[in-house]
Amino acid sequence: MLNKLKGLVVEEQGQGMTEYGLVLGIIAVAAVAAMVALRAQIIEMFEDVVTLVTGRPS
Repeated sequence: MLNKLKGLVVEEQGQGMTEYGLVLGIIAVAAVAAMVALRAQIIEMFEDVVTLVTGRPS
């Protein structure tokens, strides 16, 4: 029984998946932060695209 408990502590299976999840979470937070910081420029860009496509200001 003691060996099984020790095995649970030192077992590394699944560690890689956890690390990938953490990296993905950090990337997602950074992407959201960038979008918040660049909000005005992103809105302006989409308004320019609407103007070009429709031929009239939005």
